[in-house]
Amino acid sequence: MAVQISPSILSADFSRLADEAAAVSNADWLHVDVMDNHFVPNLTLGLPVVESLLKATSTPIDCHLMIEDPDRWAPAYAEAGAGSVTVHIEAAKAPVRTLRQIRSAGARAGLALNPATAVEPYEDLLGEIDMLLLMTVEPGFGGQRFLDVVLPKVRRSRDLIAAHGGQVWLQVDGGVSAETIERCAEAGADVFVAGSAVYGADDPAKAVDALRSLAEGASAS
Repeated sequence: MAVQISPSILSADFSRLADEAAAVSNADWLHVDVMDNHFVPNLTLGLPVVESLLKATSTPIDCHLMIEDPDRWAPAYAEAGAGSVTVHIEAAKAPVRTLRQIRSAGARAGLALNPATAVEPYEDLLGEIDMLLLMTVEPGFGGQRFLDVVLPKVRRSRDLIAAHGGQVWLQVDGGVSAETIERCAEAGADVFVAGSAVYGADDPAKAVDALRSLAEGASAS
């Protein structure tokens, strides 16, 4: 289970996104939170900014769509060149079709679940996805406190993935820091989104390395 770190630019300086992306060139992914002020109570950025960011960095872009009607918009992010596009099951009306369109456009397809959304009803969708994203805060804002209540769901999700062949990445997003990442890794997560823990550090690249080391140590134990 290879550990991957995906810094969230939600905590970066939006006026310097190219520089902020370069500051974490040692990361596996660059996590981009797309919020529409409808599905979540916040407005961030959209497809034009993602397209510009793709030109400014060689780090793969991990797009997390916290928007209404992801069935309509998700394929365009994949077509633009995002390496991974994740939609929320709470918002998708035709998740299988949308996930297949994302894959057809050349991106990894991700399915996100809010903290209170159980994973078991969506077990049959594991064959349609490349990554399962479990929110470890309520979506919408960075800098929130990690919700330990989600850890049992992380464990159950890892068991379900293993039962289906273990090819799906398990991502956690929200409140991931040096204080919480080991618990997430021990529970079975292998992809970690970190915003303020990276961009709030004096040296973001060093913070990425430190988080990776903690997660690798916990997952190996």
